[in-house]
Amino acid sequence: MGTVGELLRQWRQRRRLSQLDLAIAADVSARHVSLVETGKSRPSADMVLRLAEQLDVPLRDRNRLLLAAGFAPRYDERPLGTDALAPARDAVARVLRAHEPYPALVFDRGWNILMTNRAVDRFFAGVAPDLLRPPVNLVRLGLDPRGLAPLVVNLADVRAVFRARVRRQLATVPDAGLTALYEELLAPGRDDDEPGRSIAAESDVVIPMIIRIDGRELRLFSTITTFGTPMDITLDEVAIESYYPADAESAAWFTDGAVTDGASTDPAGN
Repeated sequence: MGTVGELLRQWRQRRRLSQLDLAIAADVSARHVSLVETGKSRPSADMVLRLAEQLDVPLRDRNRLLLAAGFAPRYDERPLGTDALAPARDAVARVLRAHEPYPALVFDRGWNILMTNRAVDRFFAGVAPDLLRPPVNLVRLGLDPRGLAPLVVNLADVRAVFRARVRRQLATVPDAGLTALYEELLAPGRDDDEPGRSIAAESDVVIPMIIRIDGRELRLFSTITTFGTPMDITLDEVAIESYYPADAESAAWFTDGAVTDGASTDPAGN
């Protein structure tokens, strides 16, 4: 796993900060940061967390830093379906219901879908049953030929957006599972790739996803919502993606077939 100093240096370099930059942000001396990184000074648990906060280290990795420094983990990781997270889960469910008749879903750091609202169900009719068995992966669902890919008119754009987002994740926090997902579904060289597509996807303000369904083309864009200052690893790693119609014709398709039951579903079985 490495010493706490080695791990902190890796995070500092990943964030492209100098020891002086980190010291100023954490209100400590650059010499102290240097001593911690070289193992000549053993930081307290509070100092580990102070440095981790300035380095924007995810809660899961803050626990690893604490363990490397000889301290007990500080942050719990509980499934979203547990009683302890009931208030947060209920808040998420209200957000999902409030977004109807437009689709919204919740996914974790591995892009596994945890919850959806009823509007999402309308897109699953032709999806292969095995792709809908938990854990349902959003990237695989969107790009697999047996999933939603046949419905997506601009599949190259959508793949490029997924690719850019996963690359940013991996640049921030390396993860073996996410790397495997990237290699399986997002590595350059796909038949639908176009030269310069990834660059365009990252530079455009909004790239709509165009879906052909019921003989109509729907144009959608999305926003991402995360929890502020979470103290649980699960909440630190989940995000709500809400889809909006990009034009009046797309909005009409959703309102014409609006759901009447606002209950959310739970592909993860929580």
